[in-house]
Parts: sequence; C-alpha cells; structure tokens
Amino acid sequence: MSALFSPLKLRDLTISNRIVVSPMCQYVAVDGEANSWHSVHLASMALSGAGMLIIEATAVEPAGRITPGDLGLWDDKTEEALKKAIDTVREHSRIPVVLQLGHAGRKASSDVPWKGGQLLSAENGGWSTFAPSPVPQKEGEVAPIALDAEGLARLRKAFAEATRRAVRLGVDGIELHAAHGYLLHEFLSPISNQRTDEYGGSLENRMRFPLEIFDIVRAELPESKPLGVKVSATDWMDEGWDVMQSIAFARELKTRGVDWVDASSGGISPKQKIVTGPSYQVPFANSIKFSTGVNTMSVGLITSPAQAEEIVSSGSADMVAIARGLLYNPRWGWHAAAELGATVEAPPQYWRAPPHEHAGIFGDIVHGAR
Repeated sequence: MSALFSPLKLRDLTISNRIVVSPMCQYVAVDGEANSWHSVHLASMALSGAGMLIIEATAVEPAGRITPGDLGLWDDKTEEALKKAIDTVREHSRIPVVLQLGHAGRKASSDVPWKGGQLLSAENGGWSTFAPSPVPQKEGEVAPIALDAEGLARLRKAFAEATRRAVRLGVDGIELHAAHGYLLHEFLSPISNQRTDEYGGSLENRMRFPLEIFDIVRAELPESKPLGVKVSATDWMDEGWDVMQSIAFARELKTRGVDWVDASSGGISPKQKIVTGPSYQVPFANSIKFSTGVNTMSVGLITSPAQAEEIVSSGSADMVAIARGLLYNPRWGWHAAAELGATVEAPPQYWRAPPHEHAGIFGDIVHGAR
C-alpha cells in the first residue's frame, strides 16, 4: 500500500491522499478579483489526482497584495469573484479546497514576476507598504510604514473578516501564510522585526502578532474545519529566523490546535544564501514533525512519485505539496498512482485516457462506447 496514497484526517476533513496542490500565485487578478483564468487554472489542478487543493495567497486588504494582480478577499466584489472560481471546481471535482490567507507586508506593491518583480513606485501603480519596522526589503527601496496600534488593529479585523468571507465561500480549510518574507514572517524574523515594544525583541514577542492572527482566524473558522500555517523554517541568514525558532513557533501553534505546518524557507532578504537540491526543504518538515508531533507538509523540488512516496513513508512529512511539477504536468497525481500501484478519482469523461497497462488507476470502472 502506497503511503503517498493513504488517507489523512484533518479534523472533520479526510483527504484521499497526501499530494497537495501548492498555492501558486497567478498574478492576473484585477483589483483583487478572480477571473476566468483562475477558474481554468484551479479546475485543471482539481483534476490532477491530488488529495487537496490550496488556492493561491489571497490578501486580506488591498495593501496586502504582493502585486496588483494578486487575489484578494476584502469586500463583496472579491468574494463574489472568488465564489465563481470555487463553484467551477466544485461542479467538476470533489477535491477539498483550502484557501491561503496572507498579507505581503513590506514585499507588497511589487511588479509581476515576468516584469522583474521589483517594488513599484506610486507613479507606476504602487502603493504604501506596511511592516513591523520601517526597514525596507532591499537597500535603496522606500521604507515601509511601521505598524502602530491602529494598524495592528486594522489587520486583526481584516484577517477576521476575510475568514468569515472564506467560510461563506464554503472552503474546507484555511492556511495562513507566515513564510517567504511576507508580513507574518516579518514579525517572526529578527532581520525584519526591530521593534522595541511587546511585538519585538524576544522570540516570545516576535511570535505574538502571528499567534494573535492565528487565534483570530481559528475563532472565526468552524471547529470542524482545519487551519494550517505556512512557515519559512529558516531565513538562510546569520542572526535570522531558524529551525529551532520554527520548532518553538510550531509548539505554540500546536497548543492552539494547528492542523499542519507547511515548511518552506527563505524570502526575508535578497542577502539570503539558499542551498537548493532535490528535497532540500524536507529536513525542515522532518525536524518540526519530530520535535512537536504536528502534521507537516513538505515542499521544494519534489518532482518524482518515488521521491514523494519516500518522504511520506519515511515519516519525514505527512503531506507533500507540488507546485511547478503540477504546472508542467497537470496530471501528476495520475502518473504517481500508476507508478505506485494506487488509484485516484477522475471524471468519467477521462476514464478512457490511461494506457491499457494503467487502466486500473481509476479503480473498478466500466467504459464502453458504441
């Protein structure tokens, strides 16, 4: 029996296998509103054979978008637009749908990646950014506005309201984005957090605001629905956030009922020195899981079914999230099932797709034609 294709229970949600569609920003929303591209993209990913689909980072306020093309969930228009995309997925797939909520912090107001991804000036459509401290992401950039008590209160309200909207949309769970140098990660990392109040300095203080946001979202989310957190397990920088601090953060999250920790890394500064390679981030998920007992999700250069199977079967992580591999091969889960002798769900329109030697990947089905 394939470990990768074994079910996993997350509160009242049971996912059929451990393959997760990683949240992948598409950068084509207009004023935060999803459009037909999101329906096409998400529907394609929903038919991949994965056990869970996480919608891309969705900003809780306009200033929290990474780029002008980011999804948002802050008013009735953004809610209704996202509903259309989710409804398209629901019409054709039973895959559980999770929404990733976040705020880009000082990395907001950036151009889309295929136009360089650099900070946008006001003249070019940019906006003011917010962060724990007035420290720019990159030397020479305009410094963000340090969040005062009023700003922190505004963000607490924004995360709560976005969660209520997500619940109305009927998502199966939420993942909080506290990684990749965005706002919640900025509070955690001493590289970006230079506050001297109760939200800066010690590890306890730097964790305070992200934990407050977790508690707010958990309170708005029905008890039956899971809540996970994506972290950057290390900044890849001296004196930065590291694995031991990530473990401490995961322990605090565990006491609050976190359902998984998605262990990524990096993003806090262009000065980071990342060493990449196949499965290079798996040890982070493994360390967090071993030290805390929390369900973990691993990401990063996981490309082959055998590699994913080994990660789950060895206990290094409970789930694997695939991003670029699924963009390149939107039926990655089908091929993994064929290689590992497992089965996946597919719509009957596709039942005749597999070659004869892999006809069983959809289970005991009958497909006849006149």
